Amino acid sequence: MLEIGINAPEFTLPDQNGQMHSLKDYRGRKVILYFYPKDNTSGCTAQACGFAELYPQFTEKGAVVLGVSKDSVASHKKFEQNYGLPFTLLADPELAAIQAYDVWQEKNMYGRKTMGIVRTTYLIDENGVIAKAFSKVKAKENPAQMLKLL
Repeated sequence: MLEIGINAPEFTLPDQNGQMHSLKDYRGRKVILYFYPKDNTSGCTAQACGFAELYPQFTEKGAVVLGVSKDSVASHKKFEQNYGLPFTLLADPELAAIQAYDVWQEKNMYGRKTMGIVRTTYLIDENGVIAKAFSKVKAKENPAQMLKLL
């Protein structure tokens, strides 16, 4: 996990519609950047739906929500449509941002060691500096936790 107080690593990734997004596009706004393992799985769906439910309150506070996983643009589009997600999902199949934000780590699944995304959420301030960082977050609680921080 990256340290609080450092500049957030820059990235440019496609969203669920194939449009490119860069972190610098959001200067002047708070960014909730959350990394999750996989579209349409129970924990990831609970987290995404939580952010969707609270999305009007995030926008009221001038914050943008960006979800990132290694899933494809097409997978993100299906995920967005299945659950009516109102925020941007970024596809990172090459693991560029995932590795830059230090969330690609060894995980222990049922005694088997595998590499994967550790569910992590960063709050990035208006100047592109990491203000808060949470690793191994609880999917259902994370959206409310982030809203409370704002």
